[in-house]
Amino acid sequence: MIDFDQFLQVDMRVGRVSAVDDFPEARKPAWKLTIDFGPELGSKRSSAQITTYTREQLLNTLVVAVVNFPPRQIGPFMSEVLVLGALDDTLGVVLLRPDQDAAVGSRIG
Repeated sequence: MIDFDQFLQVDMRVGRVSAVDDFPEARKPAWKLTIDFGPELGSKRSSAQITTYTREQLLNTLVVAVVNFPPRQIGPFMSEVLVLGALDDTLGVVLLRPDQDAAVGSRIG
């Protein structure tokens, strides 16, 4: 169990995917995403194992990501944020995203 103050330390924000690039060097299939989090945070990059989504389905879509984890080296790529999704045994990763057009940079709480 964690307490509410610990939960509040996780900075989750809405971002808009601005680029989706191939990541052939990844051990598990993944995309390299560039995500715009607005003027406060700017653009960040993420390696995301969400290959059940096509490039077209991801480009310009809103996602939710943790933005205050330390960067993580994934092969030759530095992943700066963790894109969130539900881990479904049948569907794979199902992205968590706002059901309306929330402003990029909006905090999740």
